[in-house]
Amino acid sequence: MATERAVQVIERQDWLEPMADRLQSTLNEAFAAAGPVGQEVADVLHGRWLGHPLHPVLTDIPIGCWTAAAVLDGLEEMSGNRVVGHSADAAIGIGILGALGAAVTGLTDWRHTDGRARRLGLAHGLLNTGALMLYTTSMVLRRFQARRAGRGVAALGFVMANAAAYLGGHLVFGEQIGVDHTAAQVPPDQFVRVLPVSELPENQLHRVLADGVPVLLLRRRGQIYAIAETCSHLGGPLAEGKLEDLSVVCPWHGSRFALDSGQVLNGPSTFAQPCFETRVENGYIEVRGTRA
Repeated sequence: MATERAVQVIERQDWLEPMADRLQSTLNEAFAAAGPVGQEVADVLHGRWLGHPLHPVLTDIPIGCWTAAAVLDGLEEMSGNRVVGHSADAAIGIGILGALGAAVTGLTDWRHTDGRARRLGLAHGLLNTGALMLYTTSMVLRRFQARRAGRGVAALGFVMANAAAYLGGHLVFGEQIGVDHTAAQVPPDQFVRVLPVSELPENQLHRVLADGVPVLLLRRRGQIYAIAETCSHLGGPLAEGKLEDLSVVCPWHGSRFALDSGQVLNGPSTFAQPCFETRVENGYIEVRGTRA
């Protein structure tokens, strides 16, 4: 398919790498320089408070508004009805505001990507920036009564915005960006043995398998905690992470999860880690998925 070939072409554009390096470094340094406030702002932009990535929620605003504007522009072109035209103008204006919010949240998410996803994400952002510039130009033309030219520029923006949307969909469904990387794991519904209790040192993160599902164990003061070992953000190995009090920090992108509840304490992850019930039977640690 032509769309698949287009994605493959973008993947081969080496000139995007230096731009991506500079932009990611700038973004990471800016958030780091802000300290705890920077982390709080990042968590809001990631959507930790929502329990779901915020960026795809906001992308619906410009796509929806600009689609409505395209229909209304067509009606104005055919009928000459300026009331319909003013409605198109309003839809474009709302879409521009929504696009700005989507851009900020998208950049915050994108700074944690690498490899092919980083390159495709940058192309996605550049296309959206082009669409935003075209729609802004369209608004200016409309203000100066060059409405037909404004409609033409908006049509170009609509094509570019939809090309960007296609890449956005590929990032989600093809590159698994913004999805819960533990969702496909099916924890056992009955207790299964995973490790002799004597082999789990105090205050050390340990990875085991429970019916093929990676589980992270921690033993502290006689209590054994267990959560999914695969980071829900981008699949990082939590067993290689850093233990902080009763939480673990992912070694890949710094998401921090509570070991007693799986709750996200710091992003970029927005999805909680699945938890497991634990018990010790005949000298062995046994786990099963937490029952609702």
